[in-house]
Amino acid sequence: MAKVLVLLKVLPEDINIDLEELKEKIRKALPENYEIKGYDIEPIAFGLKALRLYILIPEYTEGGTDPLEKMVMNVEGVSQVEVEAVHRMP
Repeated sequence: MAKVLVLLKVLPEDINIDLEELKEKIRKALPENYEIKGYDIEPIAFGLKALRLYILIPEYTEGGTDPLEKMVMNVEGVSQVEVEAVHRMP
């Protein structure tokens, strides 16, 4: 079965939040069949940085990326979540 790679941009609630720790909190909040394949940190402005996560999810996920966005938004320290790209992987 194919997977879908979702690129999520995650903005923290505060510039003082450690993005490595935030990534681990998000990893722990995801179900078993979701996997963070990579990440990078993008400077925004005035010390604010965004966490960009590359997450593999099952291809036939009911609701598309909505469940993923809701899971990540419920993690403490997350202010905003934006889907930047979605790709089907073989």
